Amino acid sequence: MKKRITWLLPLLSLSFLLLGVVSVQAQSGTPHTPTDDEVNAVASQLYCPVCENIPLDVCGTQACAQWRDLIREKLSEGWTTEEIKTYFVEQYGDRVLATPPPRGLNWLVYVLPPLLILAGAVILVQAFRAWKTPTEEPLEAEMAPSTPEAAFSDDEYIARLEEELKNR
Repeated sequence: MKKRITWLLPLLSLSFLLLGVVSVQAQSGTPHTPTDDEVNAVASQLYCPVCENIPLDVCGTQACAQWRDLIREKLSEGWTTEEIKTYFVEQYGDRVLATPPPRGLNWLVYVLPPLLILAGAVILVQAFRAWKTPTEEPLEAEMAPSTPEAAFSDDEYIARLEEELKNR
């Protein structure tokens, strides 16, 4: 009985292995039909060439439906996302890309926001440090004159006014 089990186990393993290989070959022969999610994943990275600022995956025009069908067709032919994006850029220009390529003046889109955030952080740190350090202004008690006459003697206008009043 043990001899039967020892022969049966390798034979069973080999049959499962062959069955797996045959099923993989059968699947690779059929063309892949892309799902709506796969099409929308590519279409969300593209903007409608006709409408202003509307991603291709949510645009409701007939042209966009045709472009999504074109994406589905290209995916079923085995095209990658980058190849499809390149195809649309060749047809309609860079404006169809959801993310502009980092060339020409477009590189500012990638460089400016981090620089502005960094500059804002530096300004905030300096402002917080300035608020924390006490100012070296004299106290009011030190500035206040001891008598009312002394307070008015510092002001030239008041001194002249008092002199004019005395002369009358």
